[in-house]
Amino acid sequence: MRLDIELFGARFQNPVLLAAGTCGFGQEVAEVVDLEKLGGLVTKSVTIEPRNGNPAPRVTEFAGGMLNSVGLANPGLAAARRDKLPWLAAHVVKARVFVSLAGHTIEDYFRLVEGLDGDAGFLGFELNLSCPNDAKRGGPPFALDSAALAEIVSGCRARTQRPLLAKLAPNDPDLGKTVRTATDAGADGLTLVNTIPGLLLRAGSGEPELGAGPGGVSGPALLPVGLRAVREAREHTRLPLLGVGGVLAPADAVAYARAGAALVQVGTASFAAPRAGEHLVRGLERWGRARGVAAWGEIVRGLAA
Repeated sequence: MRLDIELFGARFQNPVLLAAGTCGFGQEVAEVVDLEKLGGLVTKSVTIEPRNGNPAPRVTEFAGGMLNSVGLANPGLAAARRDKLPWLAAHVVKARVFVSLAGHTIEDYFRLVEGLDGDAGFLGFELNLSCPNDAKRGGPPFALDSAALAEIVSGCRARTQRPLLAKLAPNDPDLGKTVRTATDAGADGLTLVNTIPGLLLRAGSGEPELGAGPGGVSGPALLPVGLRAVREAREHTRLPLLGVGGVLAPADAVAYARAGAALVQVGTASFAAPRAGEHLVRGLERWGRARGVAAWGEIVRGLAA
């Protein structure tokens, strides 16, 4: 099966990307992962100022996957420009890179786009509008506020010609409206979904297992949530969709394609198996050959001709 696909004015050599927050800025995993074998990657979310993140422990496991509350730990805009993007520009050529942006205010997103737009090393931006672990901001994520979502996406659109992805929340009670809002505001694609809020308690003490208390659920437990969101989003937009949540095996990626995702992102699986993305690429090639499928695009629901 031919895995390459044209999206956002660029060719992706395969539909497998590494999700934001699971591969740093690429350099952190480059000794273990051959990034150039992947379709792309999404960097750790960048904020205006450096962030130390939430108190430890930040990650814990359970039967259905993982609960994390990293808290957007990152070196900040200036350091990302100075130290991270030059490495990406020099070492990641075949894989497509999106830089994830996270703001505590609407204006933060505009400053981030303006600060990064002239730099090399990446294709576009993924707007992290749905992180459940940003204690500094407080309140619901921007993705659950239609007015804020529209202002952020349209404002970023006015400041860049690069592709813009809006990363949406899994617990949106009116996802169709949110999808239409992001589409109308100028997004080029939608990433579905972010982690879903959750909590794990120690049986002995009743205290939270994570230092920050609640966190975001990811891994296999998120697969049906992500599939539902992608399928619903496909009913409300013609934009390319990126499916994330519980992707490990070829069957998971194919399910996302059947739901409407043109690209998939591997997240939590990379923590257990750092080369999970590479293995998925090879697995998809075998899956297609075994079933006589000529090209990945043939199985993507709603893919524009």
